[in-house]
Amino acid sequence: MTSTGVDPYGANDVYRRESITTQEKHIGAASVPRAPDDEKDIHGNAYERRGSYASSSLKVGYDSTHRKLKPRHIQLIGIGGMAEMVTYLPISSPFIRFAGRYVDDAFGVAAGYNFFVFEAMLVPFEITACNVIIHYWSNVVPAGGIIAIVIVLYGLINLLAVKWYGETEFWCALGKVLLIVGLIIYTFITMLGGNPQHDRFGFRYWRDPGAFAQLYYDGNLGYFLGFLQCLIQASFTIAGPDYVSMAAGEAENPRTVMPKAYNAVFYRLTAFFVLGSLAVGINVPYNDAELIAAYKSGLPGAAASPYVVAMNRLRIRVLPDIVNAMVLASAFSAGNSYVYCASRSLFGLALEGKAPRFLTRCSKAGVPYYCVLIVLAISLLSFLQVSNNAAVVLQWFVNLVTASQLINFSVMCYTFIRFKKACDAQGLDRNTLPYKGFWQPFAAWYGLVGCFIMTFVGGYTVFLPGQWDIPTFLFSYTMIGVFPILYVGWKLVKKTKWKSPMEVDLRGEVEEIEEYTRNFIPAPPKNVFDKYFNIIFGG
Repeated sequence: MTSTGVDPYGANDVYRRESITTQEKHIGAASVPRAPDDEKDIHGNAYERRGSYASSSLKVGYDSTHRKLKPRHIQLIGIGGMAEMVTYLPISSPFIRFAGRYVDDAFGVAAGYNFFVFEAMLVPFEITACNVIIHYWSNVVPAGGIIAIVIVLYGLINLLAVKWYGETEFWCALGKVLLIVGLIIYTFITMLGGNPQHDRFGFRYWRDPGAFAQLYYDGNLGYFLGFLQCLIQASFTIAGPDYVSMAAGEAENPRTVMPKAYNAVFYRLTAFFVLGSLAVGINVPYNDAELIAAYKSGLPGAAASPYVVAMNRLRIRVLPDIVNAMVLASAFSAGNSYVYCASRSLFGLALEGKAPRFLTRCSKAGVPYYCVLIVLAISLLSFLQVSNNAAVVLQWFVNLVTASQLINFSVMCYTFIRFKKACDAQGLDRNTLPYKGFWQPFAAWYGLVGCFIMTFVGGYTVFLPGQWDIPTFLFSYTMIGVFPILYVGWKLVKKTKWKSPMEVDLRGEVEEIEEYTRNFIPAPPKNVFDKYFNIIFGG
């Protein structure tokens, strides 16, 4: 998920010159010893040597984010698509920039802004969710106060330095893992009778009322629509598997770390989603009165969680509060991730000259602070909850994000298809790549067709008799209309060209990544915990 044009930095030289600054400006003059002349680039900039790589000719400055994310950070941030391209060329905002490099610059612009909107809209969604969860315990602090506190915390974490993002996400993600593993274990124990009621309920709810629910209609059509609604909701739930890819430009030794992360995280998430879904169906029937009431009335916190409902039925105390606290940490972590990814996607657009140039500026810590501030400004939409029902606000964001996410997946799949065609045409053996996807390009075509169809299906309920709702329609289909407008508009203004397989640039920036890999020297663990966590989670 990266792109670059003929210029080795992926944009016009004017943008590169604007971004190149002294190394002292990036990481602080006091912390960087002066380099001798033979350890400076053509601009007189000293190479960074603090545990990243020894002296080399790799230029510093254009993509001025820093490679500070360690293997354990990458492993627990998330799973991304397009692994084959990202491990080959791990640079900032790869998904966005690959779309422009391998397909068409206008396609990259449309994909980039769609992805930015998707990630940015998820920030107020998670902030609203955090507010709802906190009010599970008390309404003493008003919604506006909690929202403001969360936004400030996101700003501090994302503006200080990327290493704080990595550390924060590592611990929050570790909490997510413990939560889902704990809930799966809880399900197994309680279904066998290990609960205060000694109720050995097993798979009772799969028989009564059944494993499948009818929706809107009776009979087979109702069962199909019930299944379809779950599939649509899953499209939103799986949102964000491109986090690993978005972190490629700031990962240490990415060609070694990223392949391990893709393989490991794929299996972890697949297991968690499948087992988690199985556990939900075991714990509570779909017609549970408390569950239905919680959703309809928008009860705060995790009251609408099937796990909490099951715990209340079995008279289990304390655990609901623990689950709620861990869900809060999970929601906070997700919002933090979206601030990171949204800012990096906007940064990638700016690097390519597709967003204002000032957005390429980074702080001494390597943080694109203008991009972060814009995302935080968008997060102010979470204050909509102050004057509207929280459930309504959450649903608005869900509808918008689901369509945008499916468009993103479609773009990823098609971009890979074009990448593979370019590799075949130019004689680049994919067996030599750091990572090679399986069953390609068939898997990519399957993903493209499936995601493209689901993009239009997401808001189908508004077309059913008596279900028409203007806000639902607009939030479900706005991005479907915006994407082609962005594509056509940029193509007409910039007169971009659809790239043939032979015209695709497969070598830009690759030599610099290869040189970085050859000269990489891993930094020693800071302490014993850092050492063993890297061993456990480093793949």
